[in-house]
Amino acid sequence: MLSTACTLRDPDIVKRVKPLQTSAFNISLPNNSVDTIFSMRLLHHIGEAENRMTMLREFHRVTRETVILSLWVDGNYKSWRRSRQEAARRASGRQGEYQNRFVLHCATAESEFLSAGFAIEERIDFIPLYAMWRVYLLRKL
Repeated sequence: MLSTACTLRDPDIVKRVKPLQTSAFNISLPNNSVDTIFSMRLLHHIGEAENRMTMLREFHRVTRETVILSLWVDGNYKSWRRSRQEAARRASGRQGEYQNRFVLHCATAESEFLSAGFAIEERIDFIPLYAMWRVYLLRKL
């Protein structure tokens, strides 16, 4: 995925970016070593608060300035619909114990960002009030 992104982008942009594939829980870089961490389509797979906090603290350690990340949040039509579908699956016994995607309460996510040492600079919703996807721009305190 990273090599495809670098191949298909404008070379002037690619030369300013150093892609890195590593564990989000143990990033193989020194403290304050990057300007920005860009994490898309990962956080909604992390269901446990303890694991999210480990990841956010690691992002805080490595970045000098900002983190851009996406996740699924509540307060929109799609999250309401998903919660109804999950309840129906549970009631019918069709949903097992394993779950690999999670919708977070906005207040929970934002509290975790602050606890990890970030200020929220921007919230960007993809199709506000409809879609679950939200992108946050976080600034290191």
